[in-house]
Amino acid sequence: MTIRWLMAGVAAGLIISSPGFAQDKASQKFLKEAIEGNLAEVQMGELAQKNGKSDQVRSFGQMLQKDHSDANQKATAAANQMGVSPPKEPNSKQKALYDRLSKLSGDRFDREFAKEMVWDHKKDIKDFEKEANKSDAAGAFAKQTLPTLHKHLEAAQSLTGAAATTGKR
Repeated sequence: MTIRWLMAGVAAGLIISSPGFAQDKASQKFLKEAIEGNLAEVQMGELAQKNGKSDQVRSFGQMLQKDHSDANQKATAAANQMGVSPPKEPNSKQKALYDRLSKLSGDRFDREFAKEMVWDHKKDIKDFEKEANKSDAAGAFAKQTLPTLHKHLEAAQSLTGAAATTGKR
């Protein structure tokens, strides 16, 4: 009996330490963060429609809200497929950014919002490109979402002009 338990423990240890298990954990973390990001972007899109001064910022906010709502449905499906409980709200950093931007309006909102969207989408693209190389549900989601993220980055950069190319926050 003890040998059976020992063998089961060894087998479990091998599974947990195998590269496939580690990849699953990384993919699960990616999906969790992607869902939090989508939820945050939907809220930011709503905020841009409300606080944005320019038509371009309000229009970009509308695009963010729609595209990230759609992406979140796909991310949630991938998470469910991989056994991940999808988060229900953005993370604390994303909430803090929303709170900071929600206190701004007019030109100041437009500038800060555009700068944050450029920075955020550059970071997301790097993360999604890395994940897109995987052959699991998270990788498929990342690959499918990358064109939309590139479109959002270009749109955000057009809101900020030359300052957006620095990528500084």
